[in-house]
Amino acid sequence: MSEEKTLVTWHEQTVKRQRGCVVWFTGLSGSGKSTVANCVDAKLHEMGAGSVVLDGDNIRHGLNASPELLSPVHGDEFAKRFGLGFGAQDREENIRRIGCVAEIFCSSGMLALTAFVSPYRDDRNRVRKTVTERGDKIDFVEVFVDTPIEICEQRDPKGLYKKARAGEIKGFTGIDAPYEAPDKPEVHLAGDQPVENLADQVIDYLRSIGKLGAAVAE
Repeated sequence: MSEEKTLVTWHEQTVKRQRGCVVWFTGLSGSGKSTVANCVDAKLHEMGAGSVVLDGDNIRHGLNASPELLSPVHGDEFAKRFGLGFGAQDREENIRRIGCVAEIFCSSGMLALTAFVSPYRDDRNRVRKTVTERGDKIDFVEVFVDTPIEICEQRDPKGLYKKARAGEIKGFTGIDAPYEAPDKPEVHLAGDQPVENLADQVIDYLRSIGKLGAAVAE
């Protein structure tokens, strides 16, 4: 039996707003993505700019929750269908969902700072396409937090590398799963620098493309 097509139509909004921006932080686990994103957010807040941080771990506590988190509330069948793990397809859907959420913030005039490993180039490029097709090419800024895996393992704030090396975690990015670095990120950060310096580099770039607005451009 063939399924009926879902009948949905895009509804144009009455209020036209100046678009914000999606600032997509990518890098290995432990590279400092969330730390830098939060530092940028704090600086933007002080400047009076509207921003929000969408963090990979936090999102997996709600919107992109795992089957284990969903099952007690919604049941096993629901959890199996909608919960996300860390396989390739689950990662793809994880990034697709958060890309849609980030675009909503962008269309409302906010600066959406997303901090996700997002290891696959195609996944990140699909988000870029979604955001820029609805706005402009400067509406998506890819920030590569380029921290060597040796440093990430030394930091290992969540103990994940240790577990991956011990075989307790399978398919861990950088160990037994690939990380595809950006080809031409708008901002390329050396992750071994002080966080304040890295955040300033991101803000300087946003200022250079006019994403901070006249009130906070100076």
